[in-house]
Amino acid sequence: MTLPHIGGRELERILPVSQAIDVLERAFGSTARPETPLRNHVEVPGGELLLMPASGEQGVGVKLVTVAPKNPGRGLPFLHSVYVLFSPESLEPRLTVDGSALTALRTSAVSAVATRHLARRESARLVIFGAGVQANAHLDAMVAVRPIERVRVVSRSHGSAERLAERARTLNLDAAVAGAEVVAEADVVCTCTTSPSPVFDGRLLSDGAHVNAVGAYRPDTRELDDETIGRAKIVVEAREAALAEAGDLLIPIDAGLIAASDISADLGEIVRGAMVRTSSDDVTVFKSVGVAFEDLAVAGAVLERGQW
Repeated sequence: MTLPHIGGRELERILPVSQAIDVLERAFGSTARPETPLRNHVEVPGGELLLMPASGEQGVGVKLVTVAPKNPGRGLPFLHSVYVLFSPESLEPRLTVDGSALTALRTSAVSAVATRHLARRESARLVIFGAGVQANAHLDAMVAVRPIERVRVVSRSHGSAERLAERARTLNLDAAVAGAEVVAEADVVCTCTTSPSPVFDGRLLSDGAHVNAVGAYRPDTRELDDETIGRAKIVVEAREAALAEAGDLLIPIDAGLIAASDISADLGEIVRGAMVRTSSDDVTVFKSVGVAFEDLAVAGAVLERGQW
């Protein structure tokens, strides 16, 4: 038997983002959460290898991710990855999935779950920091859960930013490239960068805005500044993972500006009905580091829908 491999376009066909959002909402709302050890970081000569395992009723899965800091200078992607799903009992391999496509889909879909529960219903103005794979995926995911009309793209890569803005215009959206100060006009902000330091001044963030911060995944890197974190009601995927890896939170915690107890809720609590936004003026932040059961939920749904 040939092991099926699901590439990016096939993944989009089998599980469109709107369906992936619902799959992940159910996964976060379930009390029978898959076993999800913290990701393992292994230093290798060219950079870093990340191993992200999870096991549950869908099976046993692991994502293998390589991080190569010198790759952009070679004209190659910063990350490469592949996901392998095994059956739950026999542990036979069932399929492999392009890891970059899977990561883009599940990360943006998780942000959409958070946005569905935290952003104001009328949110129409979206600002995206970054113009790569995650930025493109977040455009589609935000459009799926809020009545987005206007998009502004902020990126150091002007060509990529223009291409993302053009794609947004093909969705009949008012879209343009802008500077970081445009957060003052945002209802929803998505930070999808590789920046190790804050990408905008939190003093400019408008009252009532919701922020999805997904780019930084190490304790020593952050996309959000102290002002943003200090103003916000904070939601995470899982407290243990966030407090082990999220520099956006750990750096201000270490500085004594906030405490771990200032995390308002995790996403599962939100999906199950916990209220975080209590005023239209509340600033909310969803800090994502990526949790392996998200990949498992999506890969399991792909296997269920596939015909092999």
